[in-house]
Amino acid sequence: MPSHHEPLLTTLKRNGAIALIAGVILAVRLGALALWPVAVLLMLWPTLGGHWVEVWFLNSLRPRLPTARAVQIAVRLVVWFIGGTGLAFAMQWTAMTLAGLELAHWPWWFGGLAFIALELAVHLVLQLRTLPSFYNGRG
Repeated sequence: MPSHHEPLLTTLKRNGAIALIAGVILAVRLGALALWPVAVLLMLWPTLGGHWVEVWFLNSLRPRLPTARAVQIAVRLVVWFIGGTGLAFAMQWTAMTLAGLELAHWPWWFGGLAFIALELAVHLVLQLRTLPSFYNGRG
C-alpha cells in the first residue's frame, strides 16, 4: 500500500476550518460564545489529532500488518478506538486546564466509540466521492 502524504498546509487549512466551525457550535452549546477560542482548541484534538492518528495507522502500522482485509479492518478499528479515547482525555484535560470546564461525565470508552463513528462518517464521504477510504480498502 502506498504511504499517505499530504502537504502540511493543506492539512492545517482543512482541519483548522473544521475546528473553527465545530468550535462555534461547541461554544453555542456551552452557552458561552466567549469560550469560542477554547472551543476551537478543543476541536483541534479530534480534527488535527485524529488526522495524525489516521496517518500513523496508514504509514507506520498498516505496512506491518498482514494484507488480509479482516485483519486490516480489525486493527484499524482498535487504533481508532484507542486514539479516540486518548483524544477525548486530551480534550477534557484542555477544557479543565484552560477554562475550568468539565465537558461531560461519559464513561472512559465513549471517546473511542465516538471517534470510530466520526471516522466511519468521514470515510463514507470519501467513499461516496469515489476516493480511497476505509470502505473500499484503498485508504
